[in-house]
Amino acid sequence: MSYTLREVSAMLGLSPSQIRAYATDGFLTPEEGPEGELRFGFHDLVILRTAGELASANIPPRKVRRVLERLRDQLPEGRSLTAVRIAADGDRVVVRDGETVWNPESGQSLFDFSVADIAAKTAPFALRNAEQAREREAQLAADDWYDLGCELEMSSIEEAKEAYERAIKLEPRHFDAHVNLGRLLHEQGEPAAAAEHYRKAISAKPDHETAWFNLGVALEDLDHMRDAAEAYRRAIALDDDNADAHYNLAGLFERKGDKQAALRHLATYARLRKS
Repeated sequence: MSYTLREVSAMLGLSPSQIRAYATDGFLTPEEGPEGELRFGFHDLVILRTAGELASANIPPRKVRRVLERLRDQLPEGRSLTAVRIAADGDRVVVRDGETVWNPESGQSLFDFSVADIAAKTAPFALRNAEQAREREAQLAADDWYDLGCELEMSSIEEAKEAYERAIKLEPRHFDAHVNLGRLLHEQGEPAAAAEHYRKAISAKPDHETAWFNLGVALEDLDHMRDAAEAYRRAIALDDDNADAHYNLAGLFERKGDKQAALRHLATYARLRKS
């Protein structure tokens, strides 16, 4: 399934000349339509979405193209631009690929010192609080363990998971503990276990928008596309301004071959991003 230049321009808020420029520079892989017109696939939309987000963060268009060009040369062969996360950090652009962060203009590796400093400074206190909590376990309520889990996430994921598990043991319907534990499991590559916790959160609180959205992501990772789409729809029903849910749902419709539905959600995504 492909999209015309006019459709892409309307969806993503980029001018036709900007889109043509990215295609000319080789960042896109459009096909030629029956009348010689350019037609773009979803892979192209992902790259253009990134370019639009950088532009909205006041990164000059010339710099955006330069960053994409250098990044394309820096990635290993076969690694697509769509496989990494590109974002603005002030007036510079940073790229995240898993735990690796670098500046594509200089090629220099970066580290999020602000987060690292906070984690380093709070870790001893958080771990001490965890030890003290275990010593007075009988005195703690589910919310106490939940709060401790939130505190521990920057210093020890395993300790945080244990705290959320203790909260759930005391209060099986503690929906926020289920959501946070599900997220940590998902980040560790366990989408099935994560989905189970998201479902339990939804059972306890059916209008938990984050649980519905996270469930959609987990189900998509499990290749349960129909159920993932329904989860995204539920998230949107609870908050129609959930741009990421619209974008992910558009991707599912695109894979299904439902172009009109994909266009509708992409247009909503573009409107929300602009606002």
